[in-house]
Amino acid sequence: MESRIDSTRVVGEAISKAANPPKVWLQSSTATIYAHSFDRENDDVTGAIGGHEPDAPDTWNFSIDVATNWERVTEEAPTPGTRKVLMRSAMTMGPARGGIFDTMLGIVRFGLGGTAASGRQYISWIHENDFIRSVYWLIEHEELSGPINIASQHPLPNREFMRIFREAWGTSIGLPAFEWQLAIGAFFMRTETELILKSRRVVPKLLTDSGFEFEYPTWPDACRDLCERWRKEN
Repeated sequence: MESRIDSTRVVGEAISKAANPPKVWLQSSTATIYAHSFDRENDDVTGAIGGHEPDAPDTWNFSIDVATNWERVTEEAPTPGTRKVLMRSAMTMGPARGGIFDTMLGIVRFGLGGTAASGRQYISWIHENDFIRSVYWLIEHEELSGPINIASQHPLPNREFMRIFREAWGTSIGLPAFEWQLAIGAFFMRTETELILKSRRVVPKLLTDSGFEFEYPTWPDACRDLCERWRKEN
């Protein structure tokens, strides 16, 4: 919480005191801010902010508190000459070592990339090329401000997402993980099962309404590209 809030507050203070402030402030945020949802898509105009959903554990609320306070500090900063954009980004998929794609691919490569729990929970994602292109787009389009979803238009349930992942890599084995197994793993990693079990059905609206077109709008094409690049680069 403090690492995000304190650093953001310092940036806001610097901009407010600048003699020649920047035209735009692109502030990181997260798509995790939205409610756990299987049926409803959460866009950046009508999406429901999460917290205390009846079918979500109370321990999942901490990430919502982090996200909402992170954005609140940005909004409170007095920067009248600077346009603010809150980039609510989904998981950015790239082939570099140590990233989320590399981590998930490691699970797939060892035959453990099966369904997690029920597999109904949605995974929101974006290809790294589209993330970079969206950043340039936000800088160039002065009509865009406030919270903007940076995510593919096509989130997928975990079951389908992992099946496509296995096919793209070329493996037919993917052992499932039950919820109790995920809870044990999360305990030893000192984290929450929210990372895997929360359904993040997040889609962009303001970005696409402004004319932005994705280079990799669907997971099969994106995953094949990333697997090929991972093989070449690693």
